[in-house]
Amino acid sequence: MELSDYPYRTTDKVRFSDTDKFGHVSNAVFGVYLETGRGEVLHGGADDLADPGCQFVLARTEVDYRAQLFWPGEVESGLIITKLGGSSMTVEQRLFQEGRLCAEAVSVMVQVDAETGKPHPLSDRARARLAALMRAPG
Repeated sequence: MELSDYPYRTTDKVRFSDTDKFGHVSNAVFGVYLETGRGEVLHGGADDLADPGCQFVLARTEVDYRAQLFWPGEVESGLIITKLGGSSMTVEQRLFQEGRLCAEAVSVMVQVDAETGKPHPLSDRARARLAALMRAPG
């Protein structure tokens, strides 16, 4: 998939502090760029998708590094929801720099009750907004 194929896209500025002594972006920072997209979808805009008293937590993430990222520049990310569960979602993301695929990631986010830490079902409102970011069948 190309960046334009993703229903949600965002951009981050690569900072000098993101680089290691070899001049490329540290692997740990890739997770920060991925978090930007997930955070904007779940918490950005006019209203938060988390129910009152709840929050989203990262339960699992898997990253395949495809190419190095460099400073100066920008990194673009594409995001699509591939699965909705009772309290969770599976998110597929890709990171690009100057049109070059740099990383692919699959993450699972779970809505949990902030007090108990136990999974909390997604609301109909959250489901509808997340479903709009799902891959079309076929």
